[in-house]
Amino acid sequence: MIVPSPTDPRLALKEHPLRVLLVDDQRIVGEAVRRMLAGRTPEIEFRHCVDPHAAVAMATEFSPTLILQDLMMPGVDGLDLVRAFRENEATRRVPIIVLSSKEEAVTKADSFAAGANDYVVKLPDKIELLARIQHHSDVFVLRLQRDEAYEVLVRQQQELEELLVRVSEEKQKSENLLLNILPEAVASELKESGNVRAMRFSLAGVLFADFCEFTALSQTMTAEELVSELNECFSNFDRIARAHGVEKLKTIGDGYLCVAGVPEPRPDALLSLARVGIEIRDFIAARRKERTAGGGRYWDVRVGMHCGPLVAGVVGLHKFAYDVWGDTVNTASRLESAGAAGRINISQEFRAHLPPTAACVPRGLVAVKGKGDVEMFFLESL
Repeated sequence: MIVPSPTDPRLALKEHPLRVLLVDDQRIVGEAVRRMLAGRTPEIEFRHCVDPHAAVAMATEFSPTLILQDLMMPGVDGLDLVRAFRENEATRRVPIIVLSSKEEAVTKADSFAAGANDYVVKLPDKIELLARIQHHSDVFVLRLQRDEAYEVLVRQQQELEELLVRVSEEKQKSENLLLNILPEAVASELKESGNVRAMRFSLAGVLFADFCEFTALSQTMTAEELVSELNECFSNFDRIARAHGVEKLKTIGDGYLCVAGVPEPRPDALLSLARVGIEIRDFIAARRKERTAGGGRYWDVRVGMHCGPLVAGVVGLHKFAYDVWGDTVNTASRLESAGAAGRINISQEFRAHLPPTAACVPRGLVAVKGKGDVEMFFLESL
């Protein structure tokens, strides 16, 4: 919804043609007033009501800008009719000029008290009558235009508030989407400065998880089943990582990558990453047990973890991503590949940062492509 501009036609003042309603039981008076108003520019629309009992209904239908009302008519109290006009919503604010043959001050005072705006001894001079009609009609029309302008402004304000709410909702959606792509601290930096600085971390933990027998098992599943199962697993991995303050970076096919101590270093980063690894292993073990209870097949998971220095930053122009690089990342990937189904494979460097009570099974030196022999352990528990 677009907020009206200053040239919006809704902001233009509405024209209100002058309309005069005469309430008088004498037709000769009606004809005399008609002639006084005839030929005036701009034209005045004129209507004559000879039945005072029908006056309020006629005024409601005609929408006059001024009412001329005789005070003395058979079968009705003129002051009561003035009050009836004031009680009727359609005529409550329409100016009323009382016509009377009397000039007593008390009669005039009673007319004003009943709600009349003016008092004229009939029949007045044409110039005087036209001047009074013009004056009271102008005031009434200006009041109508003021109220109409106010209503437009109120509608504009409501539209603006609705627009601001939608803008706020869209902004929140964008921020939520950004947080699904980038860590919160990185997203905040990007919003504030428009770019993200590449940073080097002296110590961070990297976890790779990969499903065993994934390729073979995926051939036995429909596309919907495969994506649904991967979503279930990775969503739970995300939940586990978030619970421990670990940053999930991405999924790569059936692989999962998360880091600890990045983008904000913390003293318990590696311990938190170890807890994530254990909970991922246990989640898949429980799901595997459930799925294979009926004789079916289900994949297992290998987890590899390493720690050390690395570089982190945002790359790309479209679908950009926060990523990490360095030998630490490569070694963590090699540890996952050199691991075993249902086990968490960690390096000596990672083991050194765990508490002495951590249950680890030594594997000795294991040959790793591009790294030579690497001392490894299977982490059982903390």
